Amino acid sequence: MPRSRWSRSPLTGTDGYTPAELDAAQARLGLPLPAALRDAYQLLGQRHDLTDNQDSLLAPKDLYLDADRGVLIFRVENQSCAYWGIRVTDLDQDDPPVVVRADLVRPTADDWAAWLGRVSVAFVLSESLCADEDLMGWVTPDDTDLPEDIAATFRRLPLPEYPISQQPGSRWYAHDEIILRDDRGTAMFRARTEAAFDRFDGADDDDEED
Repeated sequence: MPRSRWSRSPLTGTDGYTPAELDAAQARLGLPLPAALRDAYQLLGQRHDLTDNQDSLLAPKDLYLDADRGVLIFRVENQSCAYWGIRVTDLDQDDPPVVVRADLVRPTADDWAAWLGRVSVAFVLSESLCADEDLMGWVTPDDTDLPEDIAATFRRLPLPEYPISQQPGSRWYAHDEIILRDDRGTAMFRARTEAAFDRFDGADDDDEED
């Protein structure tokens, strides 16, 4: 039977961490965890297909503090080339902004930069896009007139741009059982079904032949 869900299975009551595990992390750190971060961990923190494909969501027991810069780190790039966190001064907010930094060259410098304005919009979308390699692919300007085709065919989703270092941010689109992230040149897409993937991937092949 063709797969029809965006994820391998619906969320269940056992896909997250327990309040006790999050309370233990707070006690160990001596810091509060914002409500939006707690909610996300409790909802899907152990669904690795949604949280650990490209980058890794840290388990509550592995959350740690960049004490020199006052940032609580909750996500790490898969080769430890980037880190995402929340400034300690923002932990009292229910849904605080997220900051990011590349692997530090100068360990004493504060290289953290603003990333997205709320934890709740920074948590899972890019990871879920990478969840199923059979239904995920790439298109580039060599495959198609990407910006024009996206503008003409796809509906832009009401999500903030995901910042990219030294570049304009990624934008999100959807059309005909396809979700697409446009990185302003190369785009990554995910299909809901094999049929939708074949239609979209086949259209790119036709463009190449033309």
